[in-house]
Amino acid sequence: MDLRGNARAANILIVDDVASNLVILTEIIKKAGYLPRPVTSAKQAMEAMRISLPQLILLDISMPDMDGFEFCEILKKEAWTKEIPIIFISALDAPEEKKRGFELGAVDFITKPFEMVEVISRVNTHIKIFKMQQTLEQNNKRLHKMVSDQLKMIQNEQKNMIYALAKLSETRDESIGNHLENVGKNCKLLAQSLQFSPVFEKEITQSFIETIEIASPLHDIGKIKIPDRILLKPGKLTEEEMDVMKTHTELGAKSLMDIYAASEHNEFIKMAIDIAYYHHERWDGTGYPCQLKEKEIPLAARIMSVVDVYDTLTGERCYKEAFTHEESMEIINENSGLSFDPDIVEIFNKIQRQLRRD
Repeated sequence: MDLRGNARAANILIVDDVASNLVILTEIIKKAGYLPRPVTSAKQAMEAMRISLPQLILLDISMPDMDGFEFCEILKKEAWTKEIPIIFISALDAPEEKKRGFELGAVDFITKPFEMVEVISRVNTHIKIFKMQQTLEQNNKRLHKMVSDQLKMIQNEQKNMIYALAKLSETRDESIGNHLENVGKNCKLLAQSLQFSPVFEKEITQSFIETIEIASPLHDIGKIKIPDRILLKPGKLTEEEMDVMKTHTELGAKSLMDIYAASEHNEFIKMAIDIAYYHHERWDGTGYPCQLKEKEIPLAARIMSVVDVYDTLTGERCYKEAFTHEESMEIINENSGLSFDPDIVEIFNKIQRQLRRD
């Protein structure tokens, strides 16, 4: 009968303070085709493991200084040793000992005096299980990396597609510069900062932060359908022209809703709809197109409102010259509680030096 294990490279740590037991177990482990590493105490065992981790530990219960139960408890609490299978060896076969051993994390018991066939059989079984678990873990890590890489690639493709789509609404106005990039980065920065506020911590997740960076550049996608004579008009718009300009919120939301209908559960399109539709609503309820007020306005749109106005103020447009950073911040603070959520403005003030405005 072939009693040797398949994984011959595996090394097995044998911990027992009785020399005769170490000699017997060492010979059995050699016959099984494994590498025995005999030590006489828990202290020596720790030193041996720092040199090379074993694939299995045969651990005596009754030892001076530190018994097997105590040592097992320590090993199972340490991240670097907790996965190593432990088989207790003992002259006793009391049910309470076995119960305690299994509760501490042992995988098996071998009683003295040792029977070679039994020892090899149990060792082979647990070495195979350990190897299978390691292989499964490695495969899971590879699979996780493959899925993560694929999702990242899809996200990058989506992001590129979105920026290309958003650029369509901006190509007719060369004065806007890096507006799309600015609002994306600044919305993400502001959302990250709001996450630490008790007011917003339950609403803002990591997914929200990543999504708003991608979704926010689509805020003015509806301007594609606004005539050049209005969109590019230098100076102030008439009341009739302003009414037409305001329709870009509904036009943009409608276009995005058509996309969303064909791609359900796409969170960034869902958020982009909220941003496109509601980013001109005002905290006091006097905005457009729905005259929503305060927290009736979706959070993503409230964040976008502050960021969009700031970047518009600090940038040059066909109808205005650029304001300084200080002037722009003053205007935003004057409109806190009127146009903007005051809690968002408070955080916006704290991060103003980190804002992108190139």
